[in-house]
Amino acid sequence: MSVLRIGNASGFYGDRFDAMREMLTGGPLDVLTGDYLAELTMLILGRDRLKDPGAGYARTFLRQMEECLGLAHERGVRIVANAGGLNPAGLADAVRALAERLGIPVRVAHVEGDDLTAAHPGALAAHAYLGGFGIAACLRAGADVVVTGRVTDAALVTGPAAAHFGWGPADHDRLAGAVVAGHVLECGAQATGGNYAFFQDGDVRRPGFPLAELHADGSFVVTKHDGTGGFVDVGTVTAQLLYETGGARYAGPDVTTRLDTVRLTQDGPDRVRVEGVRGEAPPPTLKVGLNRLGGFRNEVTFVLTGLDVEAKAALVRDQMEPALGKVADVRWDLVRTDRPDAPTEETASALLRLVVRDADQQVVGRALSGAAIELALAGYPGFHVLAPPGKGAPYGVFDAVQVPRDTVDHVAVLPDGRRVAVPPAQDTAVLHAVPEPPLPPPLPPGPVRRAPLGLVAGARSGDKGGDANVGVWARTEDAWRWLAHELTADRFRELIPEARDLPVTRHRLPNLRALNFVVEGILGEGVAAQARFDPQAKALGEWLRSRHLDIPRCLL
Repeated sequence: MSVLRIGNASGFYGDRFDAMREMLTGGPLDVLTGDYLAELTMLILGRDRLKDPGAGYARTFLRQMEECLGLAHERGVRIVANAGGLNPAGLADAVRALAERLGIPVRVAHVEGDDLTAAHPGALAAHAYLGGFGIAACLRAGADVVVTGRVTDAALVTGPAAAHFGWGPADHDRLAGAVVAGHVLECGAQATGGNYAFFQDGDVRRPGFPLAELHADGSFVVTKHDGTGGFVDVGTVTAQLLYETGGARYAGPDVTTRLDTVRLTQDGPDRVRVEGVRGEAPPPTLKVGLNRLGGFRNEVTFVLTGLDVEAKAALVRDQMEPALGKVADVRWDLVRTDRPDAPTEETASALLRLVVRDADQQVVGRALSGAAIELALAGYPGFHVLAPPGKGAPYGVFDAVQVPRDTVDHVAVLPDGRRVAVPPAQDTAVLHAVPEPPLPPPLPPGPVRRAPLGLVAGARSGDKGGDANVGVWARTEDAWRWLAHELTADRFRELIPEARDLPVTRHRLPNLRALNFVVEGILGEGVAAQARFDPQAKALGEWLRSRHLDIPRCLL
């Protein structure tokens, strides 16, 4: 069958608004996807729904549809997006109303059944991660626009691929290829040079959005429209493959994908061929993301300038202590951004960050902010803060649980209103770790130089609940031989002191010349709790690349 060209126009709720038009006008396309959901987004939409039961979906998508629905219809491009969030039926109705108002004859369908909030008391939002076969049912029924709630990001590609090529649940290898394609596309410009360790390899001032040319056997080519910015090479695709993953088995509702089987080759300018992907039966359970309100938080950052920074920090803490006595969780962080004999006031200053959290808004609210401001004329010399503290804002907590597949009612609501149940996969397998592959032969001994790891390795990091992953890859075979022996889990803990007392698991992916580290608990209760300076671990990999090791001179 023909090649299926699937593009992406959104990697998160708030991504570049005009990407949809750019993708629809930039070149040939069969399906355009948009990923609008993340752990934090579900919390935000849950709070929206508390204020308005008719809310709960990504309103940006509806505005993009107003501008681009006619264009998609003219070009025969189908739209598949998870912008339905907590209210896919409501978004589907809104798209139908929009189409009627604009006079565009499109058929709209949606997928539901992911909402398990009623079964999880105390949760603001509890949603199962569904697969792509509900999307496939909608497309097979002739839908032009399909909106979903909480499906996996890759389902936005497995669904259209299954519909187009006629795949069934037992086509594990083909589905696994589509999962890899979906994972590469899901974060938009991260596959075309955005957030890329070696960003200076190309012009990434305005990277274009990616697309995949998918074949019936599950292989595909990652590329982008001609004339758009950024670049696609083996490195940009490798970086995205490592993003928010763990070991060799990447479990999902449609298939368990073997990331250790992925093979990448440069197929021309801005073209990377991906093939060899193997799949296995999915696990017997589905992941459910739980979002709940954890309480209230407040923060204030004191600026400490010039001499005696440590003593000034100690004075602030002593003066604030009476106001902090009843607070459940108090965290102080002194960030030494100051330099001796600095040429500017800013570079002469350090930052002392106070973060407080409690179930009672009053405890972390005005009483605390008042105590901080009252020090303005009674504190350390040069007292000032980056911004005045507020009254205390609610924060969220994310957790994940597993539920049996047959307890989740996956439903495709077709364009004509018929409701079609999507049966759970019958062929499942309990997830087990893959035996670690052998190490490559080490480099022969030779002279070394103390230098940053990032001179010979790239990295990309991200969050999964309270855990973080850091994928590290080498660009040459010799660098891989050194990296695989040098960067052990223990060495990782040495280089990242925050991980010193945490479980760190290292996974080897030789086909990608990559190591993937999973650090458990480094993000506390997840991004919405904002327990860490970098709450989504976005820059954890870049911190690792900046650390110095003894690197063989032959690699530098």
